[in-house]
Amino acid sequence: MDLAELEERLDAIEDAEIAELVTFPTPFGAVTVWITARLRKACRKRKIWKSPGMLTALKNAAYGLDPARQRSRGGADGIFLLDRAFRPENEMMRKVFDRFLDKPDPLVTTIATTFGVAPDVLSPVRVVSHHMRLLGVLATQGAAAQLVLVDYDDTEG
Repeated sequence: MDLAELEERLDAIEDAEIAELVTFPTPFGAVTVWITARLRKACRKRKIWKSPGMLTALKNAAYGLDPARQRSRGGADGIFLLDRAFRPENEMMRKVFDRFLDKPDPLVTTIATTFGVAPDVLSPVRVVSHHMRLLGVLATQGAAAQLVLVDYDDTEG
């Protein structure tokens, strides 16, 4: 899927609270990417909604989450787990844990209910590209995974 196709799909789900964007077949099982109004609002605020950097990060979800390398290694693109134990704590961790999962955020409940999982089994992840990281949670259902994106990070490091 190219960037223009991703942009067209984003246009089609412009007003949804949570909407399916695309399913990527990956070497580790299918990953369905979902976009939330929360992500859209954050990206619009910083004027990066549908930017080439954002579209590239979305496309990088097609690499999937490698079970043998779930933590990010330098220079690699794809989906990687976020870990509470990582030190020093960074902005991505604060956005996903402090400002989303650890708060009584109704979106966490909506995501868990939508995919039939308990909120505490949602795996916090980041989708990595050269320009930014998209932040979200992964709900695993058998061989398939639902990746729900809720924020982004473009800080260095």
